[in-house]
Amino acid sequence: MRDSIVDVVNLKMYFPIKRGFFKKKVAEVKAIDDVSFSIKPGETLGLVGESGCGKTTTGRCITRLYQPSSGSIVFEGTDISNMSEREMRSHRKRMSLVFQDPYSALNPRMHSKDIVGETLKTHKLVSNQKEYLERVAELFVMSGLSPDMMDRYPHEFSGGQRQRLSIARSLACSPTLIVCDEPISALDVSMQAQILNLLQELQEKNKNLSYLFISHDLLAVQYISHRVAVMYLGRIVEMSSSKELYSNTLHPYSRALLSAQPLPDPIAEKKRSRIVLTGDVPTPLNPPTGCSFHPRCPIAKKECSEVQPPLVDVGNEHFVACHCL
Repeated sequence: MRDSIVDVVNLKMYFPIKRGFFKKKVAEVKAIDDVSFSIKPGETLGLVGESGCGKTTTGRCITRLYQPSSGSIVFEGTDISNMSEREMRSHRKRMSLVFQDPYSALNPRMHSKDIVGETLKTHKLVSNQKEYLERVAELFVMSGLSPDMMDRYPHEFSGGQRQRLSIARSLACSPTLIVCDEPISALDVSMQAQILNLLQELQEKNKNLSYLFISHDLLAVQYISHRVAVMYLGRIVEMSSSKELYSNTLHPYSRALLSAQPLPDPIAEKKRSRIVLTGDVPTPLNPPTGCSFHPRCPIAKKECSEVQPPLVDVGNEHFVACHCL
């Protein structure tokens, strides 16, 4: 078994801003600015941070929906960062996506069986109609849906059932990596728990299935993730095991992020103190020099505004990018 299913090294994604008749580039938005991490087989890496910090862009670069500006993405031992669409075809069946809005991600004019089984035909994984229908029915059962629903359209499903349909589609080609981009944010609390449990059950049955779980919900990330990476303005500022990060939070941004998460226990919620950050998130169009968090950091010093802190291991595979530790 290889050490990791995907290795992201010094990944950058800059979106150019063009103006004028000749569309001359005048600036660029630094959506991802030098991000590195790896995901092991059977592991779930949670990716958290504020809106606009680059979480979704990271997931789309890994699945090559975006062409990265620089850096490397090594998937199953092969660098896919500069592959053409034709070269990527053989790798796409080993990775898939589950999107945030299950309804907009599904074609409203297709039967659910064809939504789930479309990739089976695309990658020629079935040889006849009988085998196709049997595999689709199997995927429905795996995702907690009844095969009797195979002839329904997406609008005939509830929100939770539509997300299960998306999960069934993502499993069609037996992928080794699934990027879950806010998969529970559009669902009610009880359905969120069911989807999280379903993802865990699928991973328990397939020990080589890995997730990149992108979410704002820190409690959900804590529940499902083996490791957690915290992003701020296109960079990872802290990364460690889930247990270590939530019990020994080191970066001031991570502390502020966790303090904003409401607790289910009203007594504990009333007693704890919140960390309220001042100012707004800087624009990735013109990020601050040095540490990108220093304009809002309550413990920043002069060095923070001048030198970008590297992501270093402070012990127990706990990585932090901060000059003040």
